[in-house]
Amino acid sequence: MATTAPARAQTLTIRPMTPAIGAEILDIDLAAPDIAERVPEIRAALLEYGVIFFRDQHLTAQQHIAFARHFGELEIHPATPKDQPDPEILRIAHGPDSKGRENNWHSDVTWREMPSLGSILRAIEVPEVGGDTLFANMHLAFERLSPEMKRFCTGLTAVHDIARVFAKRLKKSPEELHEQYPPMRHPVVRTHPETGKPAIYVNVGFTSHIQGLSENESRWLLDHLFATAADPEIQCRFRWRPGSVAFWDNRVCQHLAASDYFPARRVMERVTIAGCKPFYKAETE
Repeated sequence: MATTAPARAQTLTIRPMTPAIGAEILDIDLAAPDIAERVPEIRAALLEYGVIFFRDQHLTAQQHIAFARHFGELEIHPATPKDQPDPEILRIAHGPDSKGRENNWHSDVTWREMPSLGSILRAIEVPEVGGDTLFANMHLAFERLSPEMKRFCTGLTAVHDIARVFAKRLKKSPEELHEQYPPMRHPVVRTHPETGKPAIYVNVGFTSHIQGLSENESRWLLDHLFATAADPEIQCRFRWRPGSVAFWDNRVCQHLAASDYFPARRVMERVTIAGCKPFYKAETE
């Protein structure tokens, strides 16, 4: 995209964040009675920019859920307390006890058989300084690989494992978690089901290894692919305020929450939209 000036898309006013990824949607109320009429344009903006942002959206939990339902079936995360009144909402709170580390570059719930279409995150409490979230365009990450590396990676399958992150957080053994959420195999490069674009689909959080390679080969290649998300030329960075909302496409984006605000607190609430089983389809097919 060639400009960072606001652009009109029928009823939406859109301000791109960077040439690579991200845009703010201006002058919109996600809780408005007519929001369903604007969903097709919001979805089109999501597909074009990968992640879209909304300011001053002081939604209730029910309004947050209702907005997300316009885009598909909602997931319930295993980290959500069983007695929580709104199980579709995952509360993510970090403070002094987090010891300065929040997460690594990742795409949400890739350990599912049908990983997330997208995530909608709203800010509840944010630090005065720090706590930004960075987003990376993994289609552009793929396009920056050499032609030979592209050809090699598109024939590979990777294993994604919930236990890498959530065994400790949920205080369960890997074996216990795998009874309900067995490791899943997804293509290293997936085709976006709506845009048709290929994107790197392995991440530091959940990808354990690549099938068919030796341990050393798998580790080398994964480290190489993981590092592509850290390229600032394919990223945008979002500064949160209370009431800010981010909606990102997990099929093409990775994200990282910067852990640079401790001992302050950062509290967010996320609703996740179910997706489809990842696949790779060559562009010539």
